[in-house]
Amino acid sequence: MAASELYTKFARVWIPDPEEVWKSAELLKDYKPGDKVLLLHLEEGKDLEYRLDPKTKELPHLRNPDILVGENDLTALSYLHEPAVLHNLRVRFIDSKLIYTYCGIVLVAINPYEQLPIYGEDIINAYSGQNMGDMDPHIFAVAEEAYKQMARDERNQSIIVSGESGAGKTVSAKYAMRYFATVSGSASEANVEEKVLASNPIMESIGNAKTTRNDNSSRFGKYIEIGFDKRYRIIGANMRTYLLEKSRVVFQAEEERNYHIFYQLCASAKLPEFKMLRLGNADSFHYTKQGGSPMIEGVDDAKEMAHTRQACSLLGISESYQMGIFRILAGILHLGNVGFASRDSDSCTIPPKHEPLITFCDLMGVDYEEMCHWLCHRKLATATETYIKPISKLQATNARDALAKHIYAKLFSWIVDHVNQALHSAVKQHSFIGVLDIYGFETFEINSFEQFCINYANEKLQQQFNMHVFKLEQEEYMKEQIPWTLIDFYDNQPCINLIESKLGILDLLDEECKMPKGTDDTWAQKLYNTHLNKCALFEKPRMSNKAFIIKHFADKVEYQCEGFLEKNKDTVFEEQINVLKSSKFKMLPELFQDDEKAISPTSATSSGRTRVPVKPTKSRPGQMAKEHKKTVGHQFRNSLHLLMETLNATTPHYVRCIKPNDFKFPFTFDEKRAVQQLRACGVLETIRISAAGFPSRWTYQEFFSRYRVLMKQKDVLGDRKQTCKNVLEKLILDKDKYQFGKTKIFFRAGQVAYLEKLRADKLRAACIRIQKTIRGWLLRKKYLCMQRAAITVQRYVRGYQARCYAKFLRRTKAATTIQKYWRMYVVRRKYKIRRAATIVLQSYLRGYLARNRYRKILREHKAVIIQKRVRGWLARTHYKRTMQAIIYLQCCFRRMMAKRELKKLKIEARSVERYKKLHIGMENKIMQLQRKVDEQNKDYKCLMEKLTNLEGVYNSETEKLRNDVERLQLSEEEAKVATGRVLSLQEEIAKLRKDLEQTRSEKKSIEERADKYKQETEQLVSTLKEENTLLKQEKETLNHLIVEQAKEMTETMERKLVEETKQLELDLNDERLRYQNLLNEFSRLEERYDDLKEEMTLMLNVPKPGHKRTDSTHSSNESEYTFSSEFAETEDIAPRTEEPSEKKVPLDMSLFLKLQKRVTELEQEKQIMQDELDRKEEQMFRSKAKEEERPPIRGAELEYESLKRQELESENKKLKNELNELRKALSEKSAPEVTAPGAPAYRVLMEQLTSVSEELDVRKEEVLILRSQLVSQKEAIQPKNTMTDSTILLEDVQKMKDKGEIAQAYIGLKETNRSSTMDYQELNEDGELWLVYEGLKQANRLLESQLQSQKRSHENEAEALRGEIQSLKEENNRQQQLLAQNLQLPPEARIEASLQHEITRLTNENLDLMEQLEKQDKTVRKLKKQLKVFAKKIGELEVGQMENISPGQIIDEPIRPVNIPRKEKDFQGMLEYKREDEQKLVKNLILELKPRGVAVNLIPGLPAYILFMCVRHADYLNDDQKVRSLLTSTINSIKKVLKKRGDDFETVSFWLSNTCRFLHCLKQYSGEEGFMKHNTSRQNEHCLTNFDLAEYRQVLSDLAIQIYQQLVRVLENILQPMIVSGMLEHETIQGVSGVKPTGLRKRTSSIADEGTYTLDSILRQLNSFHSVMCQHGMDPELIKQVVKQMFYIVGAITLNNLLLRKDMCSWSKGMQIRYNVSQLEEWLRDKNLMNSGAKETLEPLIQAAQLLQVKKKTDDDAEAICSMCNALTTAQIVKVLNLYTPVNEFEERVSVSFIRTIQMRLRDRKDSPQLLMDAKHIFPVTFPFNPSSLALETIQIPASLGLGFIARV
Repeated sequence: MAASELYTKFARVWIPDPEEVWKSAELLKDYKPGDKVLLLHLEEGKDLEYRLDPKTKELPHLRNPDILVGENDLTALSYLHEPAVLHNLRVRFIDSKLIYTYCGIVLVAINPYEQLPIYGEDIINAYSGQNMGDMDPHIFAVAEEAYKQMARDERNQSIIVSGESGAGKTVSAKYAMRYFATVSGSASEANVEEKVLASNPIMESIGNAKTTRNDNSSRFGKYIEIGFDKRYRIIGANMRTYLLEKSRVVFQAEEERNYHIFYQLCASAKLPEFKMLRLGNADSFHYTKQGGSPMIEGVDDAKEMAHTRQACSLLGISESYQMGIFRILAGILHLGNVGFASRDSDSCTIPPKHEPLITFCDLMGVDYEEMCHWLCHRKLATATETYIKPISKLQATNARDALAKHIYAKLFSWIVDHVNQALHSAVKQHSFIGVLDIYGFETFEINSFEQFCINYANEKLQQQFNMHVFKLEQEEYMKEQIPWTLIDFYDNQPCINLIESKLGILDLLDEECKMPKGTDDTWAQKLYNTHLNKCALFEKPRMSNKAFIIKHFADKVEYQCEGFLEKNKDTVFEEQINVLKSSKFKMLPELFQDDEKAISPTSATSSGRTRVPVKPTKSRPGQMAKEHKKTVGHQFRNSLHLLMETLNATTPHYVRCIKPNDFKFPFTFDEKRAVQQLRACGVLETIRISAAGFPSRWTYQEFFSRYRVLMKQKDVLGDRKQTCKNVLEKLILDKDKYQFGKTKIFFRAGQVAYLEKLRADKLRAACIRIQKTIRGWLLRKKYLCMQRAAITVQRYVRGYQARCYAKFLRRTKAATTIQKYWRMYVVRRKYKIRRAATIVLQSYLRGYLARNRYRKILREHKAVIIQKRVRGWLARTHYKRTMQAIIYLQCCFRRMMAKRELKKLKIEARSVERYKKLHIGMENKIMQLQRKVDEQNKDYKCLMEKLTNLEGVYNSETEKLRNDVERLQLSEEEAKVATGRVLSLQEEIAKLRKDLEQTRSEKKSIEERADKYKQETEQLVSTLKEENTLLKQEKETLNHLIVEQAKEMTETMERKLVEETKQLELDLNDERLRYQNLLNEFSRLEERYDDLKEEMTLMLNVPKPGHKRTDSTHSSNESEYTFSSEFAETEDIAPRTEEPSEKKVPLDMSLFLKLQKRVTELEQEKQIMQDELDRKEEQMFRSKAKEEERPPIRGAELEYESLKRQELESENKKLKNELNELRKALSEKSAPEVTAPGAPAYRVLMEQLTSVSEELDVRKEEVLILRSQLVSQKEAIQPKNTMTDSTILLEDVQKMKDKGEIAQAYIGLKETNRSSTMDYQELNEDGELWLVYEGLKQANRLLESQLQSQKRSHENEAEALRGEIQSLKEENNRQQQLLAQNLQLPPEARIEASLQHEITRLTNENLDLMEQLEKQDKTVRKLKKQLKVFAKKIGELEVGQMENISPGQIIDEPIRPVNIPRKEKDFQGMLEYKREDEQKLVKNLILELKPRGVAVNLIPGLPAYILFMCVRHADYLNDDQKVRSLLTSTINSIKKVLKKRGDDFETVSFWLSNTCRFLHCLKQYSGEEGFMKHNTSRQNEHCLTNFDLAEYRQVLSDLAIQIYQQLVRVLENILQPMIVSGMLEHETIQGVSGVKPTGLRKRTSSIADEGTYTLDSILRQLNSFHSVMCQHGMDPELIKQVVKQMFYIVGAITLNNLLLRKDMCSWSKGMQIRYNVSQLEEWLRDKNLMNSGAKETLEPLIQAAQLLQVKKKTDDDAEAICSMCNALTTAQIVKVLNLYTPVNEFEERVSVSFIRTIQMRLRDRKDSPQLLMDAKHIFPVTFPFNPSSLALETIQIPASLGLGFIARV
């Protein structure tokens, strides 16, 4: 195809870019041959001139159509090149969040650096059993393919996981092993994977280290073989390791670390158990500080050490061995610190008492002097002598490092061996799957010997990969019979030869290592001389003479020669090894044992393969020196050859892990890093090989379906192959671009894109034509419609305008008139307003002036009054002050005059004359004075009191006076100041006047405010009144609302109650589901137990002599299915007591309690019999009064009564004696001894209970026989008297309460009537009148007695009803009281109280009813038992009496011709069989019964009816053992049938139906009222009388559940292959969905072939299931449950496959699914099953189909999706949107922003994070009671069943 046809305008291409590697662009004009520049338009909007290479003139790579972007398989791309691969991976990884992609046979896995929910067990189940191309890419698909090929081809498999460090290799290997552990079906061995995972912390600590690219880089390769047995179940595993990087122990580059274990030890140095190791910081050791980066961010080495130790313990490495490992590792660290000092150029020494060496020797348990000597010397052996030679400092340092590396390598191998021992299994291995986790291609700035070996291994693996891919391509071409042409692909054999051939790099390296003076420089020169300019893959760097370059398949790598020789030699002196072997530390010599002596776990495997060690096998001790001389390169080459042999002997599967970025960002794609890894891992080479041939492959049918649009009608022929050939010859002229195979068409690269372009152009042209026609039709239709509308509008508008104009004229005239009157009104109104306003203004103004004048006069008058008052106050104040001053002056003057007078008196008193004058008449006066003194003393006392009072008053007055004086003084001063204050007072008066005026004005304003306030108050009052009314209204409304809220609350509570009820129902269903799951697990374990038991019998196959083996199923079921009843326990005791004494097992308490219960029941029966005896005695006493009136014939009756009484008395005495013996025996010894089987109490108890039961039956039978015989004999002697005394007999009949007594009396009458035929002739010749008369009398008497009994019963019922009415009244009163109390409570408490009361009431009623029911059940059982026994005895007596008549008596009787009418036998609905025929019955009815014949020809459920009728007869006979044996045999036989033919749907359905019918029969005829509601009276008579089979009903219910689950599994196995093909892949609506191109992993074709299932296949199968279930008579409710389960399976499997298949998520597929679902719904309508709940199970599938079809652009669309998809989880919605893939170019992909919007809207939804539905989920099944209307006595047994040995009863 010419480039001009492809490189046209708008064609999209890829151009190189330094940042993004490849950038997309669009051509702006067509390319013409010869153009040197392409005009391109970039996606970011820029235009670019792209210049073509003038030499090659290669055009840029074309971009694939959008429809092919995001394909699961890269080989499905039309254009196969690097940018297409990179873009497809990026779109899948970033946009669709898909980390797996196929590239032919390779699975590309990109590390998401995030936990994804795609590894659960549901995903494993979804991929299990699927073809690799039928599901989306996944590591599980690769694992399933390997597992399937191992089982199918009987060939071992290998999964090769490779990639850079940190790309996820270990995780991928782990998930592959998890898949094998899950699908292998070996639950007991599934912990092999756990053990392998437990080894990861150990292997990572000793084999991983920090590099510049990865913090946890694996520095070794490993190959894990997972072993399987013949059933392909995991039995064990084995691990091989390759190329441990030993040089890292002694040297680390910048920013790198040693192995993690050393840093973990240093971080845990402070632990008590590690103190003996004398460790310190990692920077203190030479071997751990060279990289300068001892810490890893985010990693705690101490915690990692704890994890390592825990993993060692899990794998069985003891604590002592663990400490030994740590001692050796610590010794290596101390050995690295050993230093050397040079003596001269050829010798060196170690400083004396060197601390690191001392520590090393102590830890290793070796001699210090000996180790010190051999670290500085070496031994040289010649043919005759041995020399000890000193070595230089450099040689000693190298020897020390070599010793450390050697110890570490040995320790590494020892740990790997112990891990293998833990993973080893002793079972013989049949096959294996190997998982290779190996380093990928590496290139660093400095590449050394390790990188050389790694890249050498990758060259070998790439060669094997290329050959495998080439081989597959060749097989595909030969299979399709296409001419084979050699494909030119990169052959890396020259590179391998350069490395490993003779005189290759490794050969020259080994040769140089043998040279005494060999160095890295001399080796480099040899390489240059040998290969430079001779091998194109070998180059020499320009600026270096110590390096070389090799052109590997991935890239050029420059290797530095420095260190190659030393690392290759790995020289370890034998003397140093011998010193270590002589160590006192026991573990150290173990490391250096010969390999033939070491126990390897792989040597015990039976597969014949041996483990490939890192070191070669050492066969003899004498070869030790030679073995040490074998180089590392040689060892690695041998181990690599063995690995390649292993891989070549297996079928390989490839997983290439890609590291998307170096920063571990989730879902971040770095194009540069991805391209480097794609080139290195061989993915692009696969693409190149595919592109070189015919990468695109279509079947003829797929090609026809896809490109039918490119064909004309005449081109379409009946032969699809010829049609495709004709069309392709016209479309693609170059025949080399395609080839026709046998079943497929092969296209070269780019041809599918060309065909897609032609198809899109054709569809686009058709769309344009359709659009043109439709748009023209729409526009014409729109124009005509608009024309008609315009004419109509014009007509209406013009009429409207005319009407509007007339209306305008009328309005104008009316407006003029209105204006006239309005204007007059307005003017008059304005005049009135102004006049009223003027009057108001005048009144207010005049009032204002009058008030002002009044205020002025008032102010003046008040001012005069104030002046008068002030002036008077001032005058009084002045007067007072003046008076006070005058009085004060007077006081002062009088005081001065008093003092002068006092002085004179004192002087006179001193003179004699004064005394004389004074003493004249003193004597007389003395007496007077004495009297006065006395009086004065009295007065003195009074005065003193007064004085004290006055003194106090004086003091107070003095104080006051002082204060007054001070005040007066102040007054003087104030008086002085008063003059100044007068002026100020005057000023104040003026101010006061002003204030007064202001006060008046304020008063006025206050008054105005008061008025306003009053008005406002009044308004407020009115408003408050209004508000009050409003509040009253609101109160009423609130009351109404409260009532409504109460109603709402009650409704809400009811709703809550309903919701809680629903929740309880859900909990019940969950509990039922758990129970049924446990039952299913029990049945599975039971089957497993039976299988194992059969295997054991087959293995043993030798029966023990003298031992007869019983049926195991019978014995197991005898112990498993037991039931308790009144008679079963007593009658089952006797056989147990007869067991041999050797098997004495202690009796448990449950049996003892049952026996005690039986004793109490016997006592109750005794009491009942005593009451019966008393009643009979009373009847006897009453009848004595009538004996004299009765004829002698009643003597028989009396004798009968006396006999009966005597029998009862003897029975009672016997029972009393037995009970006393039982009590004594039970009270003799303690409880443990009593319960022992050999104890006397136990034996007595057993014997007595057995004899009691037997004696009771025997006595009852004897009594009944004697009674009937006595009556018949006595009545036969006097027939005439008996006949005439029928009235007395009728009275006795009325007194008989037991039906058995009435029946026996009737027998006696009948016998009498037979012998009295001659008396009938006295009335007439045949006695008919007498018979009629007697019959009428008896009928009348019976009717009268019935009437009386009914009257009594009615009276009793009326009395009972009165009592009930009284109780109801009391209950009503109590309810009213409770209601009144509840009304006072709040609504919530009210509802709770009412509910609590209702629950209490119902509980009490329930308990009462249960008690009544138990009493009635006991009574009914007893009466029915007695009735059956009596009826049986009556029948036997009739037969016996007929047999007792002798033949002579028959001959002597006169023979008369009598017409004997034939009477049909009245069957009782029972079947009788013999005990020995039970196995025959079970065999014919169950084991050998063919369901098809029974279902078609006979009534449904016939086996169930037959079995139940047999059970009825055993119940009738009161045969406990027979009932137990029959039911147990039935259950075991059904299980055997289902185990034998459990895969047959008809068989399982048939026995499910019959088991349910048997269960319903046991319920219907159990005698329980709840099951007897729908029975007829005849059916009620057929109820079981002796046994309560409730426990057996539970056993049968469990069996029905197991059968139902087996039925579900059977129909699931039948439907599962049809569902995906019929619901998803098949095109029910032809032509809606197109087929997209596929890659190497071909999917199942969606076109219906002959063997392909369609929707019609599913519907036919559903019809088959339904018809079979209906034919078998399955209950309708059970059929609904089965249909619901079927539809759930269909919906779940379809949805799960839809979520795992990207090619199915398209708009057209959504339409197909919706159509298919509608067909299923139509099927439900046809079968009247729409109410079965089956449609609801399809709701998730329906919503997923709708999600594929709705718009997915705007926020409104997101909201609609969120509300629509309520049955889908968030994970499922996002998954469908991510997987949505357009089939045609006209569809659009879902944008990432839209998906994020959906996630944001659904983030609050609480649903399960699980992606897939549980397709194995089984809904809990229920068996609603469904009584049968079929009468048991009408059932006929067909002869075809072979049941002739049973008889109807």
